[in-house]
Amino acid sequence: MNAELLCMGEPMLEMNQQPAGEDGRTLYLQGHGGDTSNAAVAAARSGARAGYITAIGTDAPGDSFIALWKKEGVDSGTVRRRKDAPTGLYVVSHDEDGHHFTFYRHGSAASLMGPGDVPEDAIRAARILHLSGISQAISPSACDAGFRAMEVAKAAGVRVSYDTNYRPALWPARRAAAVIHAAIGMADIALPSLEDAEILTGLKEVDAVADFYLRLCPLVVLKLGKEGCLVATRDGRTRVPGRRVRAVDATGAGDTFGGSFLARLLAGDAPEEAARYANAAAALATTGYGAVAPIPRAEAVRAFLAESG
Repeated sequence: MNAELLCMGEPMLEMNQQPAGEDGRTLYLQGHGGDTSNAAVAAARSGARAGYITAIGTDAPGDSFIALWKKEGVDSGTVRRRKDAPTGLYVVSHDEDGHHFTFYRHGSAASLMGPGDVPEDAIRAARILHLSGISQAISPSACDAGFRAMEVAKAAGVRVSYDTNYRPALWPARRAAAVIHAAIGMADIALPSLEDAEILTGLKEVDAVADFYLRLCPLVVLKLGKEGCLVATRDGRTRVPGRRVRAVDATGAGDTFGGSFLARLLAGDAPEEAARYANAAAALATTGYGAVAPIPRAEAVRAFLAESG
């Protein structure tokens, strides 16, 4: 398969805390995560030809990801298997303040990626390359690999999409802001969250954040959580309201938004219409546990949009 959307980053096996049973034991549901892998799955479930660029171990978690991508129709032809490094893992816990992550990714196969591992021909053949702050935060070599991938895409006329996805445990805010904003300056589509932007820019007002990112990138979709999003270009902006659901776990909601939004752009939707679809997909993704399992397919999103108006 020739992927039209290539996502790049680190997949991680997920252990997601479940409500305690009657015996009081804490149980964990095994699943799959990793922001750009989640986005690739979301895009595929919404009809896009998606592929993934990464490195994983020759271990059971790595095998599990290969099986996942095959099942979901995500092209793994640009995935490298390494015998000398493991696939990463993270644990999700939940409390009254929401969900929290604990990562085990030091020395992971994906963190060892460098510019020489970038599949340049595959990127040149794509229509959109998608990365995130996490793609570049996991190591200095992975950071350089991300910039190299974007350079290849830009030279070939391939659009670049970038999600801020700031994780303070991976790097300090000042370095993150420098790298992320340099990357967004190379992007055609920026997908920051307001929560990230408040830390990375020091701004809190929605339009001020949009103005900041529009100076770097021509299309900005500012994610506002349950409040929806703001679609902004240098010619205007549209507030797209969120969709109300009974949420239980928001682990992969932002990734679902990004993958769904890019899938609809590739299908020919205008940014505002793509954002309405992505809002609905992201809302549905919060109604189950785990990053991947609750990601909705296109028919479910269409039904939800029809029901909720």
